[in-house]
Amino acid sequence: MARTGFDIVRSTNNRGGVDDFIPFEATMRAARAAGLPVGDYIDGVMNSTPGATQSTIDRLRSLGVFAANPSTVLEIGPGSGRYLEKTLKECAPGRYEIYETAAPWADYLVDTFKVVAQPTSECSLAPTPDGSVDLVHAHKVFNTVTFLSASRYFFEMARVTRPGGRIVFDVMTETCLDAATMHAWATKGGPGHDSYPAAMPRQACVDLFETLGCSLEASFQAPMGFASTEVLVFGKGS
Repeated sequence: MARTGFDIVRSTNNRGGVDDFIPFEATMRAARAAGLPVGDYIDGVMNSTPGATQSTIDRLRSLGVFAANPSTVLEIGPGSGRYLEKTLKECAPGRYEIYETAAPWADYLVDTFKVVAQPTSECSLAPTPDGSVDLVHAHKVFNTVTFLSASRYFFEMARVTRPGGRIVFDVMTETCLDAATMHAWATKGGPGHDSYPAAMPRQACVDLFETLGCSLEASFQAPMGFASTEVLVFGKGS
């Protein structure tokens, strides 16, 4: 199968009907053939959003997310590692944990960046102790899973973040869904685009994290295909 450009991947219901995983072998081959780092290939060629990852990292830097030099970072669903790699260039954590369900990508990230791959189980971050992480982040994850999956992760993210730490993630809120964009999603979405992208009410997010001791510090929109997603930055109180 690999010789013909296909990978066999484990199916999961977490993606809520999205069947088009980014295949490891085929993507790596295509990136090499294009002479591009894998992250740039995914941004520029696969997603048609060149520079999208770097622009998000730049905004997070300007907001001071990396200023405190987080010593422990946790990333949910790093996939190809395009945000992981750029995060490591912004700070030098002593420990970087990942929760990644695609084994080939997880193995690649461990071998390449020496991160710690934690065992995945449903929407749990159980292997990570309470209040032990300075920066918890996820990118292009919660608009690909169901509402309940995202919500369960939110509780876990707040649990593992230490007081004074940051939580960063993006969701497709109502600020990303004007009438023209909704029409575009409805008409341009192909196979696999039934429950993806998954929308999340912005105020529900903010209110939930408030109850978990986390306040919204900033937000901004980031490109996602022909549309956008909203990045939310929370700080956990002391």
